[in-house]
Amino acid sequence: MATSRTDPLTLEVVDLIGSVVARYHAEYDRAAAAHSLTGAQARLLALLAVEPLPMRRIARTLRCEPSNVTGIVDRLEARGLVERRPDPADRRVKVAAATTEGARTARRLRASLGFAREPLAELSHKERTTLRDLLQRMVGDPDGS
Repeated sequence: MATSRTDPLTLEVVDLIGSVVARYHAEYDRAAAAHSLTGAQARLLALLAVEPLPMRRIARTLRCEPSNVTGIVDRLEARGLVERRPDPADRRVKVAAATTEGARTARRLRASLGFAREPLAELSHKERTTLRDLLQRMVGDPDGS
């Protein structure tokens, strides 16, 4: 039986997801500010700490205009947290990459995010696995990549 998009349980879950997202963003912005970063700068730095990326891909991932990404990268580059490099696959393309200090800052920022760790720690391994699997299904990412 299909569930209505407006049934009380669905609406309650949507409200709870909204609360989680709002709390996460508020804590993320506070953690970013503690490192003298904006939330957007911190998110971009976190992406680049994983792997160097071309500007267009960063823009798609962050769902913003490439010109905005250029400005954010410029500011992070001025602070020595990010650098531009030629793409090894296509030297005509530039990628942005976290510097050693940028990667260190991204790790410190992530470590300072305590939101949800305590509540998640109170869930059993099975409950956390179920929650992860359901969230992956909701975002259309069945293998977590």
